[in-house]
Amino acid sequence: MRRFDARVLELMASNPEVPLALSNLASRAQIGAAHVHITRHLSLRGARLTELAASAGMSKQAMGDLVTQCEAWGLVRREADPLDARARRIVFTADGLLWLEAFRQAVATAEAEFHAQVGHDVATVVTLGLEAYVQN
Repeated sequence: MRRFDARVLELMASNPEVPLALSNLASRAQIGAAHVHITRHLSLRGARLTELAASAGMSKQAMGDLVTQCEAWGLVRREADPLDARARRIVFTADGLLWLEAFRQAVATAEAEFHAQVGHDVATVVTLGLEAYVQN
């Protein structure tokens, strides 16, 4: 997984659609796999911090620190939750949505590279094994 995540970040760093500041952070390894948790787990309609932390399998405090950092980089912002005035939702910014699209493209490319390197049969077995592992 680390190798896959590193490849995804490498592809994102070289994507011309990623805002330059974020691309520079990725290329200098300032954005890492932990930051990808937000990309993987934050829905387009946003989420409360507790929901995001639970989805990523992280503590609320660790996710809060990660969100604060991503907020400073312009990936996400906190806004009032329309269902609960006391709560805040984490949502992608415009740059965050560009980042998200670059992430999707990078994952697709890394998956294609993996399939090409190990072959379709092995890739299928690995995928099935990971799906079974995650469900336990």
